[in-house]
Amino acid sequence: MAISVEDIKKLRDMTGAGMMKAKEALENADGNMDKAVQYLREKGEASAAKKSEREAREGVIESYVHGGRIGVLVEINCETDFVARTEDFKTYARDVAMQVAAANPEYLNPQSVPEEIVAKEREIYANEVKGKPAEIIDKIVDGKLAKYYEGVCLMNQPFVKDPDVTIDKLTKELIAKLGENIVIRRFVRYELGQL
Repeated sequence: MAISVEDIKKLRDMTGAGMMKAKEALENADGNMDKAVQYLREKGEASAAKKSEREAREGVIESYVHGGRIGVLVEINCETDFVARTEDFKTYARDVAMQVAAANPEYLNPQSVPEEIVAKEREIYANEVKGKPAEIIDKIVDGKLAKYYEGVCLMNQPFVKDPDVTIDKLTKELIAKLGENIVIRRFVRYELGQL
């Protein structure tokens, strides 16, 4: 199937992919725009995983203040100063700071949740479903724990601007688009009157 230049341009505008990547995606999807977008997303997540090993020491410390009552500082790192100055990176940093202000995560990711808290949560969930077969209890506990992480871990939270996308997925999409490893290093949230 011949892929038109207009279709390539449309896909590039939708995804920010390069011309050759957009053409490749459309060819693999037989010209279907939705399948091409999915193809690019899957490729992007695969390349993001490869880039996650690379060191990220540049970046920004972004601040966000909401109504003079909530303040957030977040450090986000990338590999080069060039990427740190791009509008995409700056927008992402603002969005992450706003996410922290709105959703009030306690931890960055599930790995940063202390083991004793995870054990206590597992115990609570297991007690809620006592009497069921062990393999069902394990599945229910794992499901409830995943839901717990959505509430307390920044990377697992649904993005406030698009609840269908988690912060982790948003980060991977930006890594695929910019071609560099991007890491949310740390954050702090202050709320007036709270300790």
